[in-house]
Amino acid sequence: MRALCTATGAILLACNLTTFAQMKVACGQAIDAPLRSKAVLTVDSRPAGLEIIGMDQETIHVSCKAENAQDVRVQFSGNQDDAKLTISGGSTRDGNFRVRIEVPRKTSLKIKMRAGEVKVEEIAGDKDIDLYAGLVTISSARAWDYRSVRLSVDIGEVRAPEYGADKGGFFRTFTRQAAYGEYGLRAHVMTGEIELLGKDAAAE
Repeated sequence: MRALCTATGAILLACNLTTFAQMKVACGQAIDAPLRSKAVLTVDSRPAGLEIIGMDQETIHVSCKAENAQDVRVQFSGNQDDAKLTISGGSTRDGNFRVRIEVPRKTSLKIKMRAGEVKVEEIAGDKDIDLYAGLVTISSARAWDYRSVRLSVDIGEVRAPEYGADKGGFFRTFTRQAAYGEYGLRAHVMTGEIELLGKDAAAE
């Protein structure tokens, strides 16, 4: 079963747990859809600047800007508990291509992108991030609650100031396991940097 309705300047998907929704729009059009707290969101993107921000809401809101916006396609599929966002098309030379994704604060993320920048802010949930080349920054003003952390680069640098980690060079990895904690964090960049900013709940 599919549910799809459109509104001026935005796409609204109204679906319940048993409803499957799918839609595809050009960059420049906003996407708004229900997304429950503790949902899983998979993001598969062409090279871009991704900004994923946790909000006090149970919806997903996606907006993007590109030089050739009509050539870029943003596709959303899934339901309120398990959704996927796919971003494709357009020139990979567009260095100004930016995507902003607002989700509930408690959202688990699976992110895959060839190159660019991934910023994850104020999100409490599992995180699994793969980037071929570029920068991954994970930050929160609130204390995080990770039971396991694994950050690795093939060539580049890993920084986690809260844990006293600053490693640069070839095949650098930082790992941490805790007896407490609710979430798991894994981030890998082949060439580039990973930065984890914030405060561990255990330190409070």
